[in-house]
Amino acid sequence: MDAPVPPATEVESHDRGAGDDALSQAILRVLESVTGASTGNEIRGSISERLRANGAKIFKGALCLTPIHLLRSSSSKLPSSTLGSMSNQKRPSANFHPNIWGDIFLSSPTTKVDPKTKLQHEGLKEEVRRMIKVAMDDELLYKLRLIDTIKRLGVSYHVEREIEEMTKLSRLLLFNFDCLERMDLVFLPVEWFNKLKYDEGNFNMSLTSDVKGLLELYEASHLRVHGEDILEEALGFTTTHLGLAKAAGTIEYPLSALVSHALYQPILRGLPRLEARRFISIYRDDVSHNKMLLKFAELDFHLLQTSHREQLSKISRQYITPSTFNIDYLPTKLPFVRDRLVESYFWIMGVYFESQYSFTREILVKTLVMASIMDDTYDAYGTLEELQLLKNAIQRWDVDYIDQLPEYMKSFYKPLLDFYGEEEEAMIKQGKSYHVKYAKDVAKWCNENYVPTMKDYMRNAVVSAGYIMLIVTSFVGMGDFVTPEIFNWASNNPKIIYASSIIARLLNDVTSHKFEQERGHCASAVECYMKEHAISEEEACRELMKQVENAWKDINQELIFSEISKVIPRPVLTRILNLTRVLDFIYKNGDGYTHVGKNTKDGITSLLIDPI
Repeated sequence: MDAPVPPATEVESHDRGAGDDALSQAILRVLESVTGASTGNEIRGSISERLRANGAKIFKGALCLTPIHLLRSSSSKLPSSTLGSMSNQKRPSANFHPNIWGDIFLSSPTTKVDPKTKLQHEGLKEEVRRMIKVAMDDELLYKLRLIDTIKRLGVSYHVEREIEEMTKLSRLLLFNFDCLERMDLVFLPVEWFNKLKYDEGNFNMSLTSDVKGLLELYEASHLRVHGEDILEEALGFTTTHLGLAKAAGTIEYPLSALVSHALYQPILRGLPRLEARRFISIYRDDVSHNKMLLKFAELDFHLLQTSHREQLSKISRQYITPSTFNIDYLPTKLPFVRDRLVESYFWIMGVYFESQYSFTREILVKTLVMASIMDDTYDAYGTLEELQLLKNAIQRWDVDYIDQLPEYMKSFYKPLLDFYGEEEEAMIKQGKSYHVKYAKDVAKWCNENYVPTMKDYMRNAVVSAGYIMLIVTSFVGMGDFVTPEIFNWASNNPKIIYASSIIARLLNDVTSHKFEQERGHCASAVECYMKEHAISEEEACRELMKQVENAWKDINQELIFSEISKVIPRPVLTRILNLTRVLDFIYKNGDGYTHVGKNTKDGITSLLIDPI
């Protein structure tokens, strides 16, 4: 367990083929040393074979690594006499704070959407479409500003086809366009940025007087990929000079508000609805705003907010009343788990906010709640013997096995099976039963728990992190374009999913490692890195955050330049991007899911409580 975490270099995609076979043997040796028994027959075959045969079937809590203590028991079944003694065993304790929202979300919104409002919304949508078509013949800068405004107001999902047509035309014209503004909108050849430098290679200091242009260059630099040194330089240059301008108080409102927020949260990594909510307020104060666009954005936000509130209210009522999603045991039968239904809904709303994905949003919210319960059972309450029983139960995926479980585990084992059964029935009606098959496979693999040596920690942390499970499940309920081939692609841990999972693992480790160590958890990436390199905690966290930045570059590469961006439907890739954006928000100031602080509270309030 003392081998190093690799240094902060470019994040690699999961190796396949011979590398997997070698890794498989290493893992088998670790398991044999941990359990004291040969596991070769138990875990036969390479990791790659298992992934290809069964999908990335990983269901380990929403956020944390599987605790190694589960693997210290090699028993597959315990005698019933053992169950009676379990209550006397010492259990870990997390002392999570209770639900902070009370019953505020149990009732539906008092303000209903009347038919006239919906008609007005549809009429304005058509006006926006006409506006884009008319603008096709306008100057390039106007077109780019229009697209930027529509995107930032959060209504571009209504006019994606029209925007794509305009963007294609803009790409052809932009390379010879010398204006600094709006460069973040269109994917430019990196050589274009050399136009902004002096001959000696430094950025032209005259750029610092153009705060709006600096802001656009700053946002564009977050689209960088590996090897784009000029964009690395641009990030440092713009961050410095925007910070100086902000500190000097020389930027006028509303531009000052845009700069302040961008330095805290770049657009690329922001949650779409939160970014839209914030920009609507700023755009409203801009004297040059387009009244029609503003009205459309306000109505659209109101309609979505009302729809989200109604859905959360429905799920909240299910949460406390007997049903197949019966989780009234949270405050009673399972007081040791995080009661975070509202936070879970907010999390998934960051992935899917569009009305057409209402069903998928509900599936993923319930999946996250179940995952969170499982996570806390492992890390905050369950004994070694109980966890072994749970492992066996989920592998069997059979309600008849429930009698083998302790009483408190029965409370969520049957709802877990019922939940996937319900969703499978719904998918069968739509002719898409294979969607749930893949999601169920992910859940059933929750406790196969390959435990890599620590030198393989970074390369294999995703095997025991729950984010692959969320990513695969996020495809359930989407359109016909999500084929079995898409699920197979995702199950083979492609580079973009691997990078997102690395971000999940490292952000969780960096923000939560102190709390986890107090609870007796295994060493996180922080402790491993500190020990291997004999450096301080602060230095280790800084180096690990470099790996997070490298993973973002991998995501950019896959979204912009790779073949994947041409063959995988954009909505599928957007889910992966949005899941990663949620991570950036949740972990911005600590673990905002476990310890719900101001950042998470404000986000939930602005999207689900405060009217526009």
